[in-house]
Amino acid sequence: MEVLFIGGTGLISSACVEVALEAGHRVSTLNRGLSKLPSLVGVESRLIGDASNELQVREALGSRHFDVVVQWTAFLPSQVELDVRLYADAGQYIFISSASAYEKPPTHWLNTEQTPLKNPFWQYSRDKIACEELLIRAFESNRFPITIVRPSHTYGPSQIPVAIGSSAKPFTIIDRMRRGAKILVPGDGTSLWTLTHNSDFAKGLVPLFGRSEAIGEDFHITSDEALTWNQIYLLVGEAAGVQPDLLHVPTDGLIASNPELLGSLWGDKAHSAVFDNSKLRRLVPEFKAVVPFESGIRQTVEWFDSDVSRQEIDRAANLAWDRLAGRYLEALWQAAN
Repeated sequence: MEVLFIGGTGLISSACVEVALEAGHRVSTLNRGLSKLPSLVGVESRLIGDASNELQVREALGSRHFDVVVQWTAFLPSQVELDVRLYADAGQYIFISSASAYEKPPTHWLNTEQTPLKNPFWQYSRDKIACEELLIRAFESNRFPITIVRPSHTYGPSQIPVAIGSSAKPFTIIDRMRRGAKILVPGDGTSLWTLTHNSDFAKGLVPLFGRSEAIGEDFHITSDEALTWNQIYLLVGEAAGVQPDLLHVPTDGLIASNPELLGSLWGDKAHSAVFDNSKLRRLVPEFKAVVPFESGIRQTVEWFDSDVSRQEIDRAANLAWDRLAGRYLEALWQAAN
């Protein structure tokens, strides 16, 4: 099949490009051509243009027709509204949403596709929900061939998945662990969290390509392994060769010190997130996440350790975390004395 990835150079999408190529699909990517990561597709399949600019996209697409379009870079309803026009003749349009759209706080410990979409804490999630609602209307009114996919916390070689870290400079958390600095953990660290390796996510996504049974449906694709945040941090430390010095801080305190954490904590990581993948397996019975976090995070740390240029440190984040740790430890001492 002819497959277009809008984006295609990110942590998750690049793994999906690789699996799609292995499956025999003819893959093209559409992006601005600014990624520093190597492209997995040939020069003739690299379409250059801003996906939010209709003229640029139409020029880049030319007369090409795609059996499957996978949208990785749309975060606002205006972007998917444009896609409904641009890809009206596609055989299938897969929108990559987010499992953070599921209700927060959760009313049930297990997420299914029937879990309500409601997140009052995170604008990112509300925007994804609005995108889904627009696409559902397009499907119901004009049979626009949508499939909605919700990844949860997906990681790979270039990201270290923690609750409090630096997404721009992920190695910062490894450096802190190895220096013996305090590692901030929200709450008591016992809420359950699901981490999915990017290669496993790809094995769930690509088999949905061209499936008529997937049209008009939504799926999340995650691992079946659920770990507490304490376990996650200890496994990150083990991969880094150290015993991390964990400091449990109330989530409200973390947000008070940095209000920008409201969405990613109360809107996501502060709550348990466990997923039932039964709906996906009814369509893709062979799907199984095979990379346990213990081995996946070891590969990730090795990736960072293999090249010193990858080991950038977020000094501003370090200072903020040190300041908060000092204040919280002082408060604990005062409470005890």
